[in-house]
Amino acid sequence: MPPIPTVYVTRFLQLVTARRFAEAERVLLRLRQKISTTEWNTGYFQALRGMLLAQRSNYDRYSFLSNVNFKSQDELQGYRREFLRHARNKLHADYDRGYFAAWASYMRVLSKLEFGADKPKSKHPKKREIKAKAKAEKKETKEKTEEKKQEEETTVNKRKEAEGEIKTETEEREVEKVERTERIEPSQRTLFDYSK
Repeated sequence: MPPIPTVYVTRFLQLVTARRFAEAERVLLRLRQKISTTEWNTGYFQALRGMLLAQRSNYDRYSFLSNVNFKSQDELQGYRREFLRHARNKLHADYDRGYFAAWASYMRVLSKLEFGADKPKSKHPKKREIKAKAKAEKKETKEKTEEKKQEEETTVNKRKEAEGEIKTETEEREVEKVERTERIEPSQRTLFDYSK
């Protein structure tokens, strides 16, 4: 399998998928200049050219690309395995093997692009997810701290009210004692005075 500059191929396939055809054509011309003229390379190059034309034709219903579900990782991987099987098959001519190798490359690129639905979740959380989680935890902790603070303030206020009520009751009792004492003393004096 003759070497093909994978950087150009990957960029070309990304541009075709994004429907940026002018840029894709420029990359395809550069790629044409970089590769040697062998049967395998010609098949590979013609497949890339065909992909560009198929995407540009606005999804002809008979085109392979119009029937591919870009969101299904399993489907893309299945197509890739099938194309690789043909690309490695020695019964095919070099031109055909290069052609199938280009399609296998396209399925690889499509499976790595993020289209959404069936994209498998990474085992490692992304930085944004970590930051969002930390922010949510911080907010939750802050809310819990504020709730505790309010509960403590409420408890302190209730204690102060209770202490105030006790103090008031104590003062009232003392006032009552003083008043009783004052009432009792005059009557005792009077009795005392009478006894003289």
